[in-house]
Amino acid sequence: MTAVSARENRLRPTQRSAVMIAKRALDVVGAVVGLGLLLPAFVLIAIAIKLDSGGPIIFQQRRTGFNAKEFVIFKFRTMTVLEDGAAITQACRGDLRATRVGKFLRRSSIDELPQLLNVLKGEMSLVGPRPHAVAHDREYEVHIADYGFRHHIKPGITGWAQVNGLRGETRSLEKMTERVKLDLWYINHWSLGFDIKILVRTCFEVLRDRAY
Repeated sequence: MTAVSARENRLRPTQRSAVMIAKRALDVVGAVVGLGLLLPAFVLIAIAIKLDSGGPIIFQQRRTGFNAKEFVIFKFRTMTVLEDGAAITQACRGDLRATRVGKFLRRSSIDELPQLLNVLKGEMSLVGPRPHAVAHDREYEVHIADYGFRHHIKPGITGWAQVNGLRGETRSLEKMTERVKLDLWYINHWSLGFDIKILVRTCFEVLRDRAY
C-alpha cells in the first residue's frame, strides 16, 4: 500500500468530503478575490504583450490534472513558440524564445496568474503539485516510481516543491524525482493551514527572483 492510499484510508468518507469542501472554498475565494484585484493589471499586461510581439495574449497547453484527466492551462504568453505536442522543450535560463515582456513576466511569475481561471473552473487548486505538459508526464511516469500518485489531488498554481526551491526547468531525472517526493509529501500531509503556509511562502519565493 502506498503512503497516499494509506492516508486516504485513515479518513472516513465524511472527513474526506469536509477536507475537499474546505480546500475548494479556499480556492474559490482566493481565485475570485485575486481576479477582481488583478483585472486592471491583466489589461495592462495584455496590451504590453500585444505591443511587444505578434501572437495571442494567452498561452494554452494541455496539462494532466486530477485523476490524470487532461485540461488546458492558461498562462500569459511569454515566448515566440506555442508548443503543445508529443515533444516539448522546457524553458531554461536565458531561453532565446522568450520575448522582452515575457522575460519580465516569467521572472516575476506574473505569467502564471491567468491560472486563477483554471482554479475557478475547478481544474486546478491554489496549492498542489505543479501540472506538467502531457508529453512530459508520459515521459516521467515511465522512469519515476509513484509519479502517477501526483494526480490523486488537483494540481496547483504553487506547491510544496516550488517553495522549497524546485521551480522551473528540471535538467535531470534526479531533479524531477526530488520534486515528485515533495509533491507526494504534500499530498500525505495536506491541511488547510498547510496550504495557507505555502501561499505565504510563495510570496517570499517570488521575491527571491529564482524563476526564469
